[in-house]
Amino acid sequence: MHEKRSIPVLYSAQEIAERVESLAAELASQMPQEFLMVSLLRGSFMFTADLARALSGMGIHPRIDFMTLTSYGSATESSGTVTISRDISEEVKGASLLIIDDILETGRTLSFAVNLLQSRGASSIKSAVLLEKPGKRAVDIRADFVGFTVPDKFVVGYGLDYANHYRELPFIGYLDVH
Repeated sequence: MHEKRSIPVLYSAQEIAERVESLAAELASQMPQEFLMVSLLRGSFMFTADLARALSGMGIHPRIDFMTLTSYGSATESSGTVTISRDISEEVKGASLLIIDDILETGRTLSFAVNLLQSRGASSIKSAVLLEKPGKRAVDIRADFVGFTVPDKFVVGYGLDYANHYRELPFIGYLDVH
């Protein structure tokens, strides 16, 4: 049983909804009509779903696939090694892609995904992250679309977890885990 904690809110459900809607508008104006959203699981599932619904409301209907990359396990800091535990099934050769991730921290996961999909022949790759934590970058990579820049705190909620707990929260908050 996981202990109940009081979780301070960084971004409310309303703030997230408004930002996702504005990100969708940015994407609609910059992405080609046909593209494939590649959602990096598990942390980005809520963000991907809300972004896809917002894009649909704007007349954009991307294909969607999922890839699970791991670098954390149950730890609070990245191991530094990214592995594929579930690959996409869609063909990417010649396709325009939008990689969706929950948080850009060290940059290793996003960099791994971009390099992998480029090597498979994607014609263009853009990235959208819900959160960015700039002070932790270990790899020189930037996201094309960023929801929020967050302080150096361990964030949870809206898909982000701590040992696979707290993903269900409708807001983004943080834990003191140190």
